[in-house]
Amino acid sequence: MFNDKKILAIIPARGGSKRLPRKNIRPLAGKPLLAYSIEAARSSQYIDRIIVSTEDMEIANIAKKFGADVPALRPMELAEDATKSDDVLKYTAEYMESKENYIPDIIVLIQPTSPLVSAEDIDKTVETLIAGNSHSSLTVCEITERPEWMYRLNGNVASPYIQGEVPYRHQDMQKLYRTNGAVYCVKREILLKKGILVDKESLRVYIMPKERSVDIDDINDFNYAETLIENNKNTQ
Repeated sequence: MFNDKKILAIIPARGGSKRLPRKNIRPLAGKPLLAYSIEAARSSQYIDRIIVSTEDMEIANIAKKFGADVPALRPMELAEDATKSDDVLKYTAEYMESKENYIPDIIVLIQPTSPLVSAEDIDKTVETLIAGNSHSSLTVCEITERPEWMYRLNGNVASPYIQGEVPYRHQDMQKLYRTNGAVYCVKREILLKKGILVDKESLRVYIMPKERSVDIDDINDFNYAETLIENNKNTQ
């Protein structure tokens, strides 16, 4: 709880990942990938309850083992490739109200594919939402691959993505940031009324360090995250 606001964390972890099968429970440096986001949420100062949303019983059992709640398996139609996180969160919030009369003020989405996310990242994103009195907040990191240096291709014919004169040196360019996919916060009434997780009309961001902004999509990302985690262990 923060500023008398009840805060629910939801970690979506479906079983049908395609690029990296069973990704969410694949062992990463000795623990299932899912365990890292649960542990970060459990270490948060503000999270009151942690729910893992899944359609998969094996994932549900692992989630419970590491300290999360799984009140029920989500419907299969909300576990498809095209399923939006907005819909998963909205369904979960409505389910918890109807079954348990549990009504949080703020809902936090923590992606299990961001294993380097910390409790501080979660708490700072919550603080950003509340301090800015915004509808939603999310984590970003500074980009290093600049759009000014990118090209469109037509066959092997290239044209600059950004037209006109652009700064030659990186240090002369305006800083830009990208969503890193780790943490999202939204006021419950916005999620239920608008059906959206990110309200671009009322949005604040928390800048996460690039070294923690790892989003696992394929085996290369997975191996990179494992290397970082093992290196961190060796330097502690």
